[in-house]
This record gives sequence, structure tokens and C-alpha cells, in this order.
Amino acid sequence: MLGHLLNSEKSVFYHLGRFVGWHTKIFSKPENWRMYYKEIIRQMYDIGIGSLTIVTIISIFIGAVTAIQFSYQLSDSFLPDFYIGYVVRDMMIIELAVTFTSLVLAGKVGSNMAAEIGGMRQKEHIDAMELMGVNTSAYVVMPKILAGLIVIPMLVSVSAIVGIGGGYFASVWGGIISEADYIKGLRSFFIPWNVVMMYVKAIVFAYIITSVSCYQGYFVKGGSIELGQASTRAVVYSDILILIADFIIAIILTS
Repeated sequence: MLGHLLNSEKSVFYHLGRFVGWHTKIFSKPENWRMYYKEIIRQMYDIGIGSLTIVTIISIFIGAVTAIQFSYQLSDSFLPDFYIGYVVRDMMIIELAVTFTSLVLAGKVGSNMAAEIGGMRQKEHIDAMELMGVNTSAYVVMPKILAGLIVIPMLVSVSAIVGIGGGYFASVWGGIISEADYIKGLRSFFIPWNVVMMYVKAIVFAYIITSVSCYQGYFVKGGSIELGQASTRAVVYSDILILIADFIIAIILTS
């Protein structure tokens, strides 16, 4: 048992060291800026447009459920009704939009990245490019990371806006409160720092999703079973690191 734990710890430290050292290759100078630019645009389209529908649907219901649940809690209190809009706004901006969107993207985008790069590794496309002198760590991975850092905060912004709209539909159209009260809540007690916190989380989570998923795919060994396991690890590790980072960022930025 002790030996197994030691071997597991060595494995963790080994992967951590290789992951950190790998970044020196990822962010090296591109051989051809035009090729990298085209790849970044393609990745931005795949991540952004490809994920917009699922992010929108989830955000609508998250905002709606938040409004309904808080109105239920509010029914036995002396707080005014406009607090529903206030709570939905802050919950979507501070936590729900960025965390739920990132967890969903880890499952959709992260697994796709791991599978795409892992397939290139298994089909020896990466080996062939390396023989031609291409820095595959940079060409294959860096466009995905940069695209994620640009597009994922945009998706988080859409999620926050749509979630607030979902809260509006659930509370106003559902007859819980009036439109004037909901809008009053949206405009009350606004703290701009909460928006900054949302984008800090979005950038950190975007980097976790893209870098961890690409790492799992780039260093995969074996056949289709190992590729499937790498895709699963990409999702699981990304989700765990997102939750840990969320906790740490919340402590730092709210202290």
C-alpha cells in the first residue's frame, strides 16, 4: 500500500514537472505567424460558435432556477421583492455563469481537444511534423490556448447576461414579482469589482481547460482505449482544478 502511494506521488510530481517544463516549448516563437493566425481563428470559431447553444440553454435555466429558489426563500422573510433581481445578478456574475460555463466547456471543448491532439499523436502526424522541423508543442497547442483565453471569457459574458434574462422570465413572467421590481434589483447595490472577479476566474479557468486537455492528448500513448482514458482524464482533472482555483480566487479577491 505504501509503495503504491509513493509510486502514485512520483507519478503526480512527474506529470507536474513535465507539464510545467512543456510550457517553454509551447510559448516559443512561431515559425510562420500566418499559419498560427489561421489556426487561432479556427479554434476560436470551434470553441465559441460550437459551444454557444449549450451555454445559452444552460444559463437560461440556471438564472431561472436561481430566481425561483430565492423567491421561495424570500417568502418567509421581510426582505423586499426586488432582492430577487439583485441576488440573481450577483450570483450569475460572481459564481454561476463562470463556473457552470467552465465546467460545461471542460466536458465539451476539453475532451475534443484531448481527442484531436491524441488522434494526431496516434496517427503519427505529430511525429511527421517534428521530422520537418516544426515545433509541434507550439503549433498544435498554443493556438488552442490563445483561442480559449479569448473566447471563453466571451462565453462567460453571454452566460451571465442570458442567466439574468432567465431570472427575468421566471420571476416576471411567472408572476413572482413585477418587472419594475426585478429591474430595480438589477440596478441596486452594484459593485464593479464583481465583474473583474468574473473575468479573472474566466481567464484562469480557460487556461486550465485548454492546457490540461492539450497535455493529456499530446502525451497519450497506446490505442483507442488509452485515447478514451486521456479524454476522460482531461475532463476530470480540468473540473477538479477549476473548483480548486475557484476556491483560491474567491479567497484572494474577496479578502
